[in-house]
Amino acid sequence: MRKIIDNSRSPEKKRPQIGHYGHLRKAYLEGYRPDLYAALIVSEQLYEHCAEIEAAVRSRLDIIIPQLAANAGATEALKAQDPMKWVGLMNAYKAQAEEIVKFELIYD
Repeated sequence: MRKIIDNSRSPEKKRPQIGHYGHLRKAYLEGYRPDLYAALIVSEQLYEHCAEIEAAVRSRLDIIIPQLAANAGATEALKAQDPMKWVGLMNAYKAQAEEIVKFELIYD
């Protein structure tokens, strides 16, 4: 006896992976923008939207952090001379850059 395969249903769309910033965006939409959140769910675009936000945030961080470090003088010479100070400065710049992108991209 042959099995009949039903191909009438379209295959399920694979959801894109979202990281930390995508999850922050999703939580923000769910809590503070319920209409937009519902519209994205209905249109099956929520995960694509969050993945786009994730990519945009990471791209902006890759631009902002080196600019902050260069403006403040966190150079390779400082890294070689006082690594702990350099790490502390870089952590501060990363936190500052994250606040900027959260305001610009996630909580907008």
